[in-house]
Amino acid sequence: MDLGLAGRVAIVAAASKGLGKAVAMELAKEGAQVAICARGAEELEKAASEIGRAGGREVFRQVIDVTEVGTIAGFVGSVEQRFGRVDICVTNSGGPPSKVFRDITVEDWKSAVDQLLLGAVAFARETLPRMQKNGWGRLITITSSAVKQPVDGLLLSNSLRSAVTGLAKTLASEYAGFGITVNNVCPGYTRTARLDGLARTISERAGGKTEEVFANWEKQIPAGRLGTVEEFAAVVTFLASERASYVNGVSIAVDGGLVRSLL
Repeated sequence: MDLGLAGRVAIVAAASKGLGKAVAMELAKEGAQVAICARGAEELEKAASEIGRAGGREVFRQVIDVTEVGTIAGFVGSVEQRFGRVDICVTNSGGPPSKVFRDITVEDWKSAVDQLLLGAVAFARETLPRMQKNGWGRLITITSSAVKQPVDGLLLSNSLRSAVTGLAKTLASEYAGFGITVNNVCPGYTRTARLDGLARTISERAGGKTEEVFANWEKQIPAGRLGTVEEFAAVVTFLASERASYVNGVSIAVDGGLVRSLL
């Protein structure tokens, strides 16, 4: 199937590892010109090299921290200057710490707002007008299955990622008439460094073993296993494509059946 991504310019945030890197890799393999950003220079350079080899073209990269929203405008502007356009934007960031309500400070809340919500807002502000000018675009937010079924111990993520979902749903209506779709993709338990860290935190808090945490998660998933970053990236890449032109304003769980809700 030709996804119609050859020559499209795609921005993927927080793409030096994990889900973001996998998405950038898949887009590059489908022929898109990829631009990535992340906080760590060394990991970013390594990821850009790997993605470039996979896609057969150089990957534009820039070191920024998406929680410092003022840096996002410069990054998007640099991408447009380099390639002449911006067609696709995949927002992404790391997750806030695992804490229960009584342990969360006001500063924790403010940090999570910057990390999860305002970064997505800034990317939308910078990319949607450029897509509107071109009459075509895809804005995709990477959120979490927690927006459909909250996860114990992830109060900050449950709250702020749901705000991103509301943002995207509204933008989907506002920009649909300009050939732009806006969708959320909600990963379930996918084997990443972030998930490994969460398992360690939970096991330490409960006084158990990390392996027991993973086993418990797998029991909750009808597929009986954790997801892979490649499986997740395939869904995002389809939504970014020409083939998904009538998919708009949805939140798609990629979770092996974990979420039990009907919607």
